[in-house]
Amino acid sequence: MWDQHTMALTKSVVESQARDYRRHEPLYAVEAENRETLPAAFASGEYGRRDAAWVVRWYYRRFLGAYPDDKRRDAEERFWDNDFEAVRDAIGDAVDADDAATMIDALTALEAVDVPVASAFCMFIDPDAYVVVGPRVWAALREANELSRPYPDPPSGSEYETYLERCRSLADRFDCDLWMLYRALWRQSA
Repeated sequence: MWDQHTMALTKSVVESQARDYRRHEPLYAVEAENRETLPAAFASGEYGRRDAAWVVRWYYRRFLGAYPDDKRRDAEERFWDNDFEAVRDAIGDAVDADDAATMIDALTALEAVDVPVASAFCMFIDPDAYVVVGPRVWAALREANELSRPYPDPPSGSEYETYLERCRSLADRFDCDLWMLYRALWRQSA
């Protein structure tokens, strides 16, 4: 799907891959539902522990077994060890934040939340402004010459901000939202 000569990411590639994501990715329906409901729930505080834990589960389980099961289970269990009031405080601070750095700082204060998992929370807090980071989507951007460095495992907050700005720029260029861009990059990296 990449342009064979330049490896450029194009609007038609983004549109096509995002459509394929919807058709072929088994978690699409639940992602779309939570993308619609979680932002308001997180903003109002009307959510439960399972809603917050879902974001952590989603981050790892979207790899459909490609992520080491023991590491995934460990992260999910450690997240459940957080006091729920601490989870609510961190999410509330992230909702009230004006920038990615403040959001990431608030969320990474929680057990089992590193920058990539925090970026997933950011995406479900404000999907119009934030997008999740991970090795697959980073690799797709690097392959398209949109990022110069290999995926830093895990990325720092400033590396997430660099990635986020690149994604925002591409979304503007292709006249799409970050969710569409994410879906396209995920499919492209498969």
